[in-house]
Amino acid sequence: MSTRKHFRFGTWTLQPDREPDAEPVTYAMQCAVCEEHSATVEDPSDAQGWTFRHAGRNPSHHTYRELITRPWRAWMAEPPLTGV
Repeated sequence: MSTRKHFRFGTWTLQPDREPDAEPVTYAMQCAVCEEHSATVEDPSDAQGWTFRHAGRNPSHHTYRELITRPWRAWMAEPPLTGV
């Protein structure tokens, strides 16, 4: 039995997904000291507010990281027609 393979070569494009049905961009903040993190939310100020509450409960925790999830889209451009 033989196996047939087809390869399609082309140029790929990648960009943030801004289509109406795209997933939302979400934000969370994470404490770099203890690894605790805020809820994942669509409003970055809600996530940032968590840091103040966390720092208030943990006065020695001064370092945080922002976790952003941004949807992206990738598609292959149609190859040019040859011989036309």
